[in-house]
Amino acid sequence: MSDQPYQDGPYGGYDAYGQQQQQHPHQQPQAPQAWPGQSQGGYDQYGQYADPYPHAGYDPQHTQQWQGQTWETQTHAHLQAAETAYLPPQEPYAPQAPAPEPQRYQQPEPTAEPEAAQGYGPATLAGNPRITDAQRARLEGRSPVIEPGMQPALLTAALGLLLAATAPLGSYVLVVPLVLLQAVTAAGWFRLNGMWPARQGIALAFLGALTADVAVLAAGRANAPAAILGPLGIWVLLSLVLQLRSHASPDERMYGLMATVASSSLAVLATGYLGADPHAVSVGAAATAVAILARVLPLPTPASLAVSLLAAAGAGIAVGGMTGFGAKGAALGAAAGICALVGHRVASYDYPSRFVHFTAGVALPLAAAAPVVWVLGRALG
Repeated sequence: MSDQPYQDGPYGGYDAYGQQQQQHPHQQPQAPQAWPGQSQGGYDQYGQYADPYPHAGYDPQHTQQWQGQTWETQTHAHLQAAETAYLPPQEPYAPQAPAPEPQRYQQPEPTAEPEAAQGYGPATLAGNPRITDAQRARLEGRSPVIEPGMQPALLTAALGLLLAATAPLGSYVLVVPLVLLQAVTAAGWFRLNGMWPARQGIALAFLGALTADVAVLAAGRANAPAAILGPLGIWVLLSLVLQLRSHASPDERMYGLMATVASSSLAVLATGYLGADPHAVSVGAAATAVAILARVLPLPTPASLAVSLLAAAGAGIAVGGMTGFGAKGAALGAAAGICALVGHRVASYDYPSRFVHFTAGVALPLAAAAPVVWVLGRALG
């Protein structure tokens, strides 16, 4: 059978695959391009292909060139599609950049410039917060505790002298500076313990102090111990009940209970000035005022403590001589001075908080001296 398709007959040149090739009678067939490395020697001078192996019945002009898709190419394409259909999509490889290292916090270096108490250090270039006096003291190896300065000491002295001056005038006059002392004591103790705002605790402690004041005024100085200890016990129990009803964590409830009980106790015990002998109140309050003023003088701590106690005893002798309390005022003045120094040390704070210094720093020296003035004044008088 010949490879040449049927070109004679009524259908002339029918292509079995539905493709017909029409050639112009004067058009010469184009010679196929040779592959790289293939010799061009197979073409004659007229550009026609010359078969180096001619055989019978072969005519290069009537050679049919297949241009459609054959069964093999279609099958190969379907096989390629089937083989790659189950492959997951491949993404181009992109090198990952290394993760940035976390920045470490750098402790700001202290500056050598001296700074007054209550102030703040200069701002740092790295955006760190300003360092406080307490942080600067830790970096320099000093004590971070900052004691109340001269201004709180002046306020303490003024309030103490006001108590000393109003005590001989009667209980109802003395209660005015006493209420101010109790209010500052309640607020300062909560802020000293870092609990702010603590409106409920402050109000509870102040209400207990007012209750004790009313009880003493109603019962008189003779019945002052019962009038003071009664509200104190009731307020401790009330503080316990309120903290048990709180929804805070157990640690926070215990911390709040301790702060409320201590604040209420200090505010109520300050009522001792109202129940003590008026002359003892004048001696003790004046001795407290002088001791605090001597404590803030720029002296070494041992010398400052000694000077404060001597000043308190001297003030007790001086005021005792004016009030008829006599030389016994020296012992009362020294005892009140010791309690005032303890309260001043308790009010010392490790952060420069003006509110703490102007509340607890003012009230605690006088509030701590109140029980001693009450008890020792009754014993010596």
